[in-house]
Amino acid sequence: MADGNERDDLPQATVVPKRRTRVSIVWIIPILAAVVAVGIAVQRVLSEGPTISIVFKGAQGIEAGKTFVKYKDVNIGQVTAVQLSEDYTRVTVTAKMAKSAAGLMVEDAAFWVVEPRITLSGVSGLGTLLSGNYIGFEAGKSDSRRRDFTGLEVPPIITGDQPGRQFVLKADNLGSLGIGSPVYYRRLPAGQVVAYALAKDGQAVEIRIFVNAPYDSYVNAGTRFWNASGVDVSLGADGLDVQTQSMVAMTLACIMRLMPATPMADSRPA
Repeated sequence: MADGNERDDLPQATVVPKRRTRVSIVWIIPILAAVVAVGIAVQRVLSEGPTISIVFKGAQGIEAGKTFVKYKDVNIGQVTAVQLSEDYTRVTVTAKMAKSAAGLMVEDAAFWVVEPRITLSGVSGLGTLLSGNYIGFEAGKSDSRRRDFTGLEVPPIITGDQPGRQFVLKADNLGSLGIGSPVYYRRLPAGQVVAYALAKDGQAVEIRIFVNAPYDSYVNAGTRFWNASGVDVSLGADGLDVQTQSMVAMTLACIMRLMPATPMADSRPA
């Protein structure tokens, strides 16, 4: 009996159940909402294109949230903000570009405002009278990425993918020629003047022209150019012959078909 009493006096082990940490259902909903929000934000960032800035002298017709950036008549971005530059002399336009256009934002890309214009080569941008002004874009050839640009004040006369070649002519003076003055070959429109500047020696004017394909293949070392502005009046056996060209025209002809006129200069590739 003594042995039994001794066993009854021994301390008994007490099993304490492990407490389980329970997350209240009140916290599950906010956590799930936060995870979903983060996922949406990440997806949005990955799907968006770059934000760029373009500096113009003015922003006539450009509105945030309404004006688009277009390339080949396709919307590739939209203006998100228009504000004055830090020195108050220019306007900085901020645009959000499409992800598909991210690769086009390179060093030599060009931007300009498309609006109704009357130039020597004709009238352009009439479609904006109904749709509103938009920002035109021309892709560059550089591999260097860029996010800030200086916009062109006038649209480029020739786009980068237009077939043809440029040539530089030298003349004593500019005469009535200007940017956009047409170039003709056998009275067919063959190109136009794209730029001009005083020669470095100050003794001549250098006129840069673009001749469209296939007319550019007819330009060679024997080609002559001359200013055909005005009216040519001659009296022959058939009576009075009056020939006119555009007052701002420039005519291209091979030396074999050279008409009696003073050549402006030999041509050379630009």
